[in-house]
Amino acid sequence: MNKRTNRLLVGVAAVLGVGGLGAAGAFIMKKREPRAAKKRRGRTTEAGDVWARPGMRVIFRAELMPGRDSSERIFRVASVLPSGRVTLEGFAGEHMEKEFEALR
Repeated sequence: MNKRTNRLLVGVAAVLGVGGLGAAGAFIMKKREPRAAKKRRGRTTEAGDVWARPGMRVIFRAELMPGRDSSERIFRVASVLPSGRVTLEGFAGEHMEKEFEALR
């Protein structure tokens, strides 16, 4: 938001009685992210900022594979996609981070 629009919205919020420390006022007054950071949000751009790496072992959560022992739920990461999902060796499909158990 540019400065003029921000002032207008703050004025409208104050007239409506929302201004000050209310949720709408806080939302309007919140500093915006730079445009470059907004485009990067949700994507991993740096090589060091990923949750898995090729060759790393991951364990599926027990809720997703009931009746299997943890040793049967271990797979190796084949590749990490730009979206943050992974493909596994010997298991079809793309998988998200929340499908796996946390590292111990």
